Amino acid sequence: MDERNVIDHGILSKELLLLLALLAADKVDEVADRQSEMFADIDWKQFMRLAMHHRVYPFLYPKLSRMREGRIPSELVQWLKQEYCKNTVQMLHLSGEMGRLADKLADAGIPALFLKGPVLAQDLYGDISLRTSRDLDFIVPIGKLAEAEALLVRLGYVEEEEFETILGDWKWRQHHKTFHHPGNNIKAEVHWRLNPAPSREPDFDELWERRGTSNLLGRNIHYLGPEDLFLFLSAHGARHGWSRLRWLLDIKQLLLKQPDPGTLTRLLHRYGYDDVGGQALLLAADLLKAPIDPGLSRLAERPKARRLARLAMFYVGRMVNLHNPPLPPEVERHYRYYQPAILSWGQQLLYALGFLHPYAADAKTLPLPRRLHFLYFALRPFLWTWRKAFGEEK
Repeated sequence: MDERNVIDHGILSKELLLLLALLAADKVDEVADRQSEMFADIDWKQFMRLAMHHRVYPFLYPKLSRMREGRIPSELVQWLKQEYCKNTVQMLHLSGEMGRLADKLADAGIPALFLKGPVLAQDLYGDISLRTSRDLDFIVPIGKLAEAEALLVRLGYVEEEEFETILGDWKWRQHHKTFHHPGNNIKAEVHWRLNPAPSREPDFDELWERRGTSNLLGRNIHYLGPEDLFLFLSAHGARHGWSRLRWLLDIKQLLLKQPDPGTLTRLLHRYGYDDVGGQALLLAADLLKAPIDPGLSRLAERPKARRLARLAMFYVGRMVNLHNPPLPPEVERHYRYYQPAILSWGQQLLYALGFLHPYAADAKTLPLPRRLHFLYFALRPFLWTWRKAFGEEK
């Protein structure tokens, strides 16, 4: 596979190029020996900001702490050590709570798969200290969702925000609810879908059948199997524009575990993620030197996958959080184009059809008794036009 001219490195700063080189290298001293010019005229404060923004500082610290003296400022190493230690404490804190939640869910007869957090760090990196996590995400069957929510409340968690819904649209418009524990300051996201609409994805029973099991801290904690994890991480990273290198680092670490190419390509194709999967492969291979199995090379050769990889570089080259408005005007314009571009044709059709389904805003515009809510299907075009005329959304 010829990856040249797929991704333009010219849009990246010297600091980001150096960060990428250090993340990709097995032996960072070899980077300094072969490419000493990369270390010249580096703004080390900007380098630190990039390492923090991309959430890669815990992975970076063990590498840079072993570099020969004089390669990088000692202040940088000390800062990395401090942040690395803080992250280790945080991950141990999360690990304890993850184990507690796993035990309580199992005792209640609620099957649950943890999606991220310490179990992902242990599985992909072999050490919970090498990856950051800010909350605990787990998925349950939708039929067990109410039980899982009630369990979290009994354990002291408080739901952060109740989203508005009508005619059961929450089941597909949303994909998780967020709870916060005021005592231990931990967030837990309970999912009933891996991704929000218009995605198609394996049902919970399939995910459960292919699950992995970790004995982190002596507990049996279940998580996604490697092929399902690649689908989830690719879809999540694409939706966020790969604006944090940590997500690409996860892809690289997963590829090093050699998921089955045949199973993975069939899974991505079945659910319409061929191009998103190819985008993840291209970016991870180009930016972080991730290995691509020959059985996966066709995904990275897809024209749309290459186009999506180039589009994502717009975000990689900027320190931006796409889901933390307000966005700079040029980023918002780009994202309006990028967001539908990552969808397959089938997903784009479902996305368009989703606008025909009533929104909670329709009930606010014209309140009707619940038994008459079906009328919003016919009234929606008029109610939407009314709101647009007065500058309202949806």
